[in-house]
Amino acid sequence: MTYCVGILLRDGLVMIADTRTNAGIDNIATFRKLKVVSDKGKRVLAIATSGNLSISQSVISMLAEGVENTETGEFDTLENQPTMFKCAQLVGRAVREVWRIDGQSLEQISSRFNVQLLFGGQVAGGRLRLFMIYAAGNFIEVTPDTPYFQIGEHKYGKPILDRAVHYETDLYDALKIGLISMDSTMRSNLSVGPPIDVLVLRKDALTPELDFRIEPTDPYFLALRDQWSKALREAHIQIPRPPYGANVPGDIDAP
Repeated sequence: MTYCVGILLRDGLVMIADTRTNAGIDNIATFRKLKVVSDKGKRVLAIATSGNLSISQSVISMLAEGVENTETGEFDTLENQPTMFKCAQLVGRAVREVWRIDGQSLEQISSRFNVQLLFGGQVAGGRLRLFMIYAAGNFIEVTPDTPYFQIGEHKYGKPILDRAVHYETDLYDALKIGLISMDSTMRSNLSVGPPIDVLVLRKDALTPELDFRIEPTDPYFLALRDQWSKALREAHIQIPRPPYGANVPGDIDAP
């Protein structure tokens, strides 16, 4: 399992991904799930992956080598596509090509073709965009009304994003909120864990403002975890108890 989140804001893009690929009492492994393709001044593209690791690795490798264009006989790569939409279509083509090669074999061993990707970034001359790409190679795009996508083990972190993130949120406030959602997921699910890779891309900068790995002993992340837990405890203590018991006074005014 995994947890990745992408947040598209008025001022830029935030992407966060954990690195855990196996989890158990004595079997924990890590692998980078956030790949960044950067050509300074021309494009910055980021792909976060979830699902079957062998499938997602195959998709990333195919994108690096290029996907054959049957019309031109040349190989299309993320570096030579003119727009973000064309890049998203190329990622979808790579997913379908991996399915063509491996899908039948996976079905024969009763294994699902399980992969999902977040794809975001900006190509010079175009706008900053964020897509979610499915196992069929089709995709949807984020909107200002709900400015984030999640893949993987998303249910624990979603309420935090729903309550706190909107299109006007500051980039680094969004990074903080995204890390809180990651912490909430990690606390509830052993299959999500550090290190955590983060990317901050400011609109029209065409170079990453932050491309960083948060290690398990990172002082800021440890402090964030402690402060969030303390804030939650204080908040629930301050909220009056429900007035439904026989001897509990009701002290919340009815609407």
